[in-house]
Amino acid sequence: IVDVAKNSGKAWGSQEAELRRLSAGNTPTRVIGLKLGRTEDAVRAKAQDLGVSLRPTNQSPYNRRKK
Repeated sequence: IVDVAKNSGKAWGSQEAELRRLSAGNTPTRVIGLKLGRTEDAVRAKAQDLGVSLRPTNQSPYNRRKK
């Protein structure tokens, strides 16, 4: 088993800026967690604390393609 949450329990520090940058780039929550060594739940909780939206922007619903 790989320990995904290698930074669990550690202070966020400079990772807050990275979280903001990745969320602004529409990076999926799971990928943000992997990059920061945090769980998805931890990423969601910190984003909420910081007022950062993890919602994807500029994506059409249901991945519709124009014909």
